[in-house]
Amino acid sequence: MEKAAGGPAVGGSYPQKNAEILSSQYGINLFLAGLLLTFAWAVHAVGISKSHLLSYLITLMLIQLLWMLWYLCRSCTQRRLIRDKDTHAGARWLKCGITLFAVITLILDSFKIGYYIDFSNCLSPTEGIFPVTHAIHTILQVYFLWCHAKDVIQSFKTLERFGVIHSVFTNLLLWTNGVLTESKHQLNEHKERLITLGFGNITIVLDDHAPQCNCTTTTLCSIFSQGIYYLYPFNIEYHILASTMLYVLWKNIGRKVEHHQQNKTPFKFHGITVGMIFGLIVLTSTIAIVVVYLIQIGGSKIKSELALTMFYLHAIFVLALMCTAGIVALLIYRLEDRSLDNSKNPARKLDAELLVGTAAGSWLLSWGSILAIICAQAHPKYTWYNLPYSVLVIVEKYIQNLFIIESIHREQEKVNDDIKTLRIVTVSRGSTLSLTPLYKEIYNGRATHDTREVPCLFKGSICGREDDGAGVAKEETSQDENLVMHSASDFSFYSRNSDTNNKRRILKNIAAFLFLCNLSLWIPPAFGCRPEYDNGLEEIVFGFEPWIIVVNLAMPFSIFYRMHSAASLFEVNCKT
Repeated sequence: MEKAAGGPAVGGSYPQKNAEILSSQYGINLFLAGLLLTFAWAVHAVGISKSHLLSYLITLMLIQLLWMLWYLCRSCTQRRLIRDKDTHAGARWLKCGITLFAVITLILDSFKIGYYIDFSNCLSPTEGIFPVTHAIHTILQVYFLWCHAKDVIQSFKTLERFGVIHSVFTNLLLWTNGVLTESKHQLNEHKERLITLGFGNITIVLDDHAPQCNCTTTTLCSIFSQGIYYLYPFNIEYHILASTMLYVLWKNIGRKVEHHQQNKTPFKFHGITVGMIFGLIVLTSTIAIVVVYLIQIGGSKIKSELALTMFYLHAIFVLALMCTAGIVALLIYRLEDRSLDNSKNPARKLDAELLVGTAAGSWLLSWGSILAIICAQAHPKYTWYNLPYSVLVIVEKYIQNLFIIESIHREQEKVNDDIKTLRIVTVSRGSTLSLTPLYKEIYNGRATHDTREVPCLFKGSICGREDDGAGVAKEETSQDENLVMHSASDFSFYSRNSDTNNKRRILKNIAAFLFLCNLSLWIPPAFGCRPEYDNGLEEIVFGFEPWIIVVNLAMPFSIFYRMHSAASLFEVNCKT
């Protein structure tokens, strides 16, 4: 194993590049093998059972546990050494989010353990071992990410690359297993809703892999079996977040970090009142729509159609506002002459890739809905609202991605050096010279204008002179000429500063508004308001089970996109 030392050799980068390629190929093959095993279990392939799939996943988790324990022990022995850190990786919001989802995942594991105990007579021992192993894996992984997500590994780099990439694809396989299990559960639940809407011609073969024996305690079995599927969305989000954090850690291995002080930009409510008010209105109305939707859907055909129509009209209005806000922000950027920060930053690069990658989930669903509307023979009235909704989902994400990606790559505004070094003086009526308010106050447009003091701004020349000894007497006529000469430049400076502040204020309000809108659009799918399941048109065109699987594969990306966008917009608001 190579140890980090001094400067790298002439050909030192080649072994590291090879290690990166080899480890990535190892991870991909690990994932593909598990993916095919999952698919074989889902279609009841000959000789493949659920115990084989769970055994594979347990083995992967145990290997990751051994690697994390080794890494933690080695870190404890070297804790006095100064380690490189990537200050952009492992943001606090990401750690808090993954902790919340991990806690709910532990509740899910406890339900699975209880479910296994009740059906222990006819279930494989692996179904009891799996949730126990997964709970231990979850606790240790969250602790590992809290303590070491920012690490830039410089020793045992080849071994660490394989260990980290193994962890990335282990979490992706656990995510895949959760998505498939939840999609199978949706086959029964949403068929009843579609029958209520009048789609009685949908025929599918139900397959929930139910155990072939009676439960020892009926009440507990019902609680466990139903509760498990309500908790799966949080488990899915947990593994996606873990995969992204571990991937950044993998990309940072062997990286040279520039040691500089990171400027922390605190969040301030000042100046974003308009954006916050409109955003809170959208958030409040969305919560009300979700409550009404969940109450009405599935009650009767008329109530279900009204619920779907109400959801689509509200979503169309919100998405149209978000598109307008995004276009205004992009136009403001076009009017500014600001350079982009192209320095190497794995966390920022991943942020941009995740925005586009996870948006593809919503785009897939939207194009599916558009094709279904075009190809379907019968069109209930409410399905026509689905067309503008699907188009706006595509356009809104396109515009918002452009705005966020450009915002996180824009360099923070720097003050002109001529203005920084300016010595500002004022000429008072008493022919004496005194310093004006601080430069920071004038630059921010907050200088107090007194009738006896007028600031004198200049560029590259001296406006007033200070005498080390006694004050230099000046005639009244000379003072008046100086004031008139510089009044035009003063006005020009304040005008430019005012325009800049107005643009910044507009951008901050747009970022705040989009932040709350993304939180609002995260709520419906996260809490079961999913019209992609309930309108029934896509199931007619594509088939019930295939569409349910597509939705369950794409929906986690869509939910994660809204969370990730909200966090990115929060950062944009702080930097603007």
